[in-house]
Amino acid sequence: MSPPRAPGEVIVGNVDDKYDTRNPIARRLVDGFLRSVSDLYRGARARRVLEVGCGEGRLADHLLRSGGPRPERFLACDLEDARAPGIDPAIEFEIASIYDLPHDDGAFDLVVCCEVLEHLEEPSRGLAELARVSSGQVLISTPWEPVWRLLNLARGRYIRDLGNTPGHLQNFSRRQLLDLAAAHLEVQAIRRPLPWTVVLGAPRR
Repeated sequence: MSPPRAPGEVIVGNVDDKYDTRNPIARRLVDGFLRSVSDLYRGARARRVLEVGCGEGRLADHLLRSGGPRPERFLACDLEDARAPGIDPAIEFEIASIYDLPHDDGAFDLVVCCEVLEHLEEPSRGLAELARVSSGQVLISTPWEPVWRLLNLARGRYIRDLGNTPGHLQNFSRRQLLDLAAAHLEVQAIRRPLPWTVVLGAPRR
């Protein structure tokens, strides 16, 4: 996750590191999110995987260590290389924008993009690019609104922004995310770990 930025700078990631939280309730919620994403990831049995918006590489590392067959290639990209120490050395990193991925059409069996679309000014354009480089499936997730903001308010966070996490430019209800997904994907599976929505689909051609 990205650290807090100076005033005026764009915050790409969340201020809080959900993967290292010591709050037992938050930890249980994050565990549910990781189980849902991992189950769909393993079920895809992909040989070539791309994660877009990987941050420090924590999710990529979790997926590789979650069991099941390891892919032949796991590439992770973001706007900067901020990988955390101890990340699985099998993960390749590159710097790239979701709007302009430097890969051929259908280059990957599975494209993973979790907790990214809500940070984009043009989420439909970003999702279209994810679908372009996938020959098999696309796995996405976003926070479930307005539940996400209500939970933030309940723990006393981001009060001035009515619970909206810094850097969130979009606020997806489950129906809104499914409508966005359906424009680019044939939706195959949906998971609803509180407070997220996780969607797996095949690119529309």
